[in-house]
Amino acid sequence: MSYAVASSLQEAVYERLTFDAGVYDLVQGAVYDGVPAGTVPPLFVSLGEEKVTDRSDADGYGAVHEVVVSVVSSANGFQAAKRLAGAISDALLGTPLALERGYLVGIWFRGAHARRVARSGTRRIDLRFKAQVRDNS
Repeated sequence: MSYAVASSLQEAVYERLTFDAGVYDLVQGAVYDGVPAGTVPPLFVSLGEEKVTDRSDADGYGAVHEVVVSVVSSANGFQAAKRLAGAISDALLGTPLALERGYLVGIWFRGAHARRVARSGTRRIDLRFKAQVRDNS
């Protein structure tokens, strides 16, 4: 197994979500690698946790990354968050991601969990994607 492509995958996901027109129209670049400090925008994207498993074989190193991309909204309902979640899904599943190291075998939507966060009153949708990568170094 190799974790060597993880940084490249995260960078590609971050760049895609930051510069995709459909996502940008909804959050104007409010895409974070973690929750921002201070005042947060009313609607934003946060890259979340990741679980990685080995997919190496006789031809080389590979891994499957189960990644979470979160939509957080302070709106009273889920409509804006769901619209943004759809744009994120379109952005990641459309044109294949280009990685600085290695290459993307494929990326698939695995599921989502939409909920209201009781203590903050925000709405949150955690989107789960599975990305399989190969290291070509």
